[in-house]
Amino acid sequence: MISAEGVTKVFDGGTGLHGVDLAVPAATVTALLGPNGAGKTTMVRILTTLLRPDSGTVRVAGHDVRREPERVQARIGMTGQSVAVDAKLSGPENLRRKSHSNWPRC
Repeated sequence: MISAEGVTKVFDGGTGLHGVDLAVPAATVTALLGPNGAGKTTMVRILTTLLRPDSGTVRVAGHDVRREPERVQARIGMTGQSVAVDAKLSGPENLRRKSHSNWPRC
């Protein structure tokens, strides 16, 4: 389960996210879609604890990304697109491969 309420992230060049709400039920597949600059990458980085939101509440698997980043990291796996994946493997196979590697966890 992922929940985000009122998430804002401001950068030197402007606002990346402003008051974003998101609810993703457990055991579902969800896509973040939008044009370049819409905040998709910023939101994913917040959900994976790579960025801290400036305001709002974000919980992943019941854990607050600001107060419990280690617990969030222990519950998630992340893989990128293109270069970071093996095209011959399925999505789950790529995630399993990443989880058994010595690469740093997000």
